[in-house]
Amino acid sequence: MVERISPLGAAFRPGRHGNLTAGPGVQLAEVTPPAIVEAAAWPGQKEALARAVAGATGLALSALPNAGAVGEQATAFSIGPHRFLVTGGDDLTARLTEAVPLETGTLTDLSHGRIALRVAGPRAEWVLSKLFAIDFAAAAFPVAEGRATAHHDVLAQIQRTGPDRFDLFVFRSLARAFWESLCAASEEAGYEVVR
Repeated sequence: MVERISPLGAAFRPGRHGNLTAGPGVQLAEVTPPAIVEAAAWPGQKEALARAVAGATGLALSALPNAGAVGEQATAFSIGPHRFLVTGGDDLTARLTEAVPLETGTLTDLSHGRIALRVAGPRAEWVLSKLFAIDFAAAAFPVAEGRATAHHDVLAQIQRTGPDRFDLFVFRSLARAFWESLCAASEEAGYEVVR
């Protein structure tokens, strides 16, 4: 397999930045998993697709809108009608290909086209609210659920992976510009870039 190089380049500057009077309010990191796959169901097959994805990943995934699941080795969340974004190890695509019959849906490996960025910390909801017009409060956006949205022209698929942690999936070709916007939005809260 071809080794992926981070598209963030010199824009990825580890360390603490911005207003640090109260310490960093968020941590920012690139956390791109080995495999990122979009699973799309044919009409009427979303429940069957959710079961197949759950079987291949070991996740407790439902077909409800915004549904998601977070495990130690994989994550999955709804990114639109009849569609899930699934992440996991190197063998994820092969496991999903075996588990999802052709009459249930299709799979698209997005591993070389997406990057995953993590925003974590007590000010994560606040920072993300500066960029996206959605409600990041825990009551409106519970752990494991996902949302598909955009910041200007940058499509972002976001999953809440912990009480104060979000993973954002964006196109690799737009990752550096989005990363710089994310850092600028984090300045006021103070942020730490971690590996």
